[in-house]
Amino acid sequence: MNLASIDIVQHFFALIWPMIRISAMFIAAPIYSLKAFNVRLRILLALVLAVMIYPMYRWPQIDPLSAEGLFEVFNQIAIGAVMGMTLQVVVAAVVVAGQSMSNSMGMSMASMIDPAIGNVPVISEFLQVLSTLIFVSLGGHGLLMGLVIDSFQTLPIGQVFAGQAAWGLFVQWSSMVFLGALLMALPIMVTLLFVNMGLGVLTRATPSLQIFSVALPASIIAGFLVLWLSLGHVGARIQWLWVQSFEQVRHLFNLA
Repeated sequence: MNLASIDIVQHFFALIWPMIRISAMFIAAPIYSLKAFNVRLRILLALVLAVMIYPMYRWPQIDPLSAEGLFEVFNQIAIGAVMGMTLQVVVAAVVVAGQSMSNSMGMSMASMIDPAIGNVPVISEFLQVLSTLIFVSLGGHGLLMGLVIDSFQTLPIGQVFAGQAAWGLFVQWSSMVFLGALLMALPIMVTLLFVNMGLGVLTRATPSLQIFSVALPASIIAGFLVLWLSLGHVGARIQWLWVQSFEQVRHLFNLA
């Protein structure tokens, strides 16, 4: 009876390590970190995945109450968090792109007029919904689970995730927040630049023209028109960013 109890405790200690990595990934990854995906669902899904992964690999016996076990807990949290934060770079790029579009169109004044909107403009929320739909249509939720399962082979339990090349690659990938946002917002920003230049010439030609009563509606109308015409480009760019993020995660753990 005591031997059976010891076996159960050992299996439980071995099951903790994949569950910690998967749980940290769920906390940081897109879709799984949403409020609609509550804590109970995250814990249940992490437990189910950990039980499914458990027979596939041989797990080291590490006491989680020891100093080595405490270090391994933080190591697994770092691995799962980096995996999720690598994908969150795409979400941040979408938000920055929406903010750039709103600022170019003059819609940033809406946050001052209506404080209920918050710091995220309406265009950013629309692009976030679009990026979530593209993520689900690509099967990103399934690909992410496949990546976390494969990570136990490329980066097994007990191996420290502290390589300089891996962290350098993660920092380099974070620059995609600005590059991806620029690629998505560039058509609207360039178009509105020419619209503002034309309004400036019109103001100089007719000084009696009320520039604020003409420029703001013209910028908003032109911005929404260009956004509607460039939705295909924006969607393709978001899809490209998601694909690049998955490849980045795989390459990141190969370097580690």
